[in-house]
Amino acid sequence: MTDFPVSAPAAPIIVSALFGRDDFAWLDGLRRAHFPPDRNQLPAHLTLFHHLPPSIEGELKRRLSEATQRARPPATASGLINLGRGVAIRIEAPELESLRAELADAFAGLLVPQDAAGWRPHVTIQNKVQPTEAKTLLTSLAGDFQPRGIGFTGLAVWRYRGGPWEPISQHMFR
Repeated sequence: MTDFPVSAPAAPIIVSALFGRDDFAWLDGLRRAHFPPDRNQLPAHLTLFHHLPPSIEGELKRRLSEATQRARPPATASGLINLGRGVAIRIEAPELESLRAELADAFAGLLVPQDAAGWRPHVTIQNKVQPTEAKTLLTSLAGDFQPRGIGFTGLAVWRYRGGPWEPISQHMFR
């Protein structure tokens, strides 16, 4: 586990998966090419939890350290998702879904509705555009899209203060 320096008082916690270098470069390249630059505050990411209470930080880190003693979970970028006002890459990762479900069960009473409602793993590459622009990108990408394997290297914990995420810790898969 890698911990980062603590900055300011507590804020909501986000948990994301970390991609391997080549997969991150591909996904982030798509995001930089298609996400409105004035709204793009983050690199490509796969969010497991959007809003956990800061009070569980220690327990969360412990659970993630244990969970990442497993081998890296395999995954596939399996298709495109129409978000209405954007486009995402669908990620199929059954082992990561199981890990997330274990964490969701452990923190069930603390989850906001978005995190309790189930998980649809995806990487948003375009958002907050007009529906016609999103449909144009979806059509353009669909012509060349081929499913491909995706590698995860670990899980990351972040603080959310309204802008770019602040790193708390990283937990690397064995």
